[in-house]
Amino acid sequence: MKESDIRNREVFNKYLELSAKDAVVYFSEKEKFSAIQCPACKSDNAEFSFEKNGFSYSNCNECDTLYVNPRPSLEQYEKFYADSPSTSFWVNDFFKPVAEARREKMFRPRAEFIADYFKDSQNLVIGDIGAGFGIFLEELKKVRSDFDLFAIEPSHEMAEICQSKGLQVIPKLIEDVNDHDGYFDVLIAFELFEHLHNPEVFVKKCHTLLKPGGILFFTTLNGLGFDIQVLWDKSNSVSPPHHINFFNPGSASILLNNNGFETVEASTPGKLDWDIVESGFKNGDKTPDRIWRTISKHVSSDMKSNLQKWITESNMSSHMRIIAKKR
Repeated sequence: MKESDIRNREVFNKYLELSAKDAVVYFSEKEKFSAIQCPACKSDNAEFSFEKNGFSYSNCNECDTLYVNPRPSLEQYEKFYADSPSTSFWVNDFFKPVAEARREKMFRPRAEFIADYFKDSQNLVIGDIGAGFGIFLEELKKVRSDFDLFAIEPSHEMAEICQSKGLQVIPKLIEDVNDHDGYFDVLIAFELFEHLHNPEVFVKKCHTLLKPGGILFFTTLNGLGFDIQVLWDKSNSVSPPHHINFFNPGSASILLNNNGFETVEASTPGKLDWDIVESGFKNGDKTPDRIWRTISKHVSSDMKSNLQKWITESNMSSHMRIIAKKR
């Protein structure tokens, strides 16, 4: 799989431009920003790393979590996600045209992974947090018709799309779901953690909604991952106001273990790190250091594939998968 398989670079660049403009429009009132502790380990021992789109990022010296600090208010974020041009563009111009490609390359493999992971379990109640267009649940339903599936989706438009596909829908933010305590066997969230205003509140709510022994499964960006570490502030994954939390396998485990979960798996199965880095160099996003320029120019495609395999197996991919069990 290549980066171009799942996103059109020209369209993605337009999204990034809109995000930068939204940062000015929706987050101009800096007096509403507040200093925060590390969202993973709650340490105050952090140092400034860089600024992007008017947002400052700190790096925790205890657990290496990278995060926006000071942080805008929840009120600012609610208004931003409700009506910002970049959010609308992401849904209508970026995601919809590549939805079917992502179904094949991303959502179907995820559904097959979940089906295989729970192959010995029957009739599980599963909630997909931030279900979007419901594509993952559609694919999961194909391979495990016995599962009782719920789309937890606050967007009115996308909740209606999920309903039109015959999915059960809870049209709320997960933090506002108050009538399903101890109801779910599994809660799943794809590429949501990096957006959360308060990850600890999210984790605690998931703990409340899960049955004893229930599983929380999520994917997110790994701040210690290869392409983010190489490209750093020039990384397109670092795209405030949208992406404000960059946990890593160790720091995600700290947050979970401190809030009633046992980490079962913290891995980085990503496949795109080198392709993202090389594309960034070729498109002028960042001038490569000599070693990466040499690899890009002189190393064969097979050896680059071996490099990506090493990145993945070393838990250094920027795509992270976490599986945790409710204690």
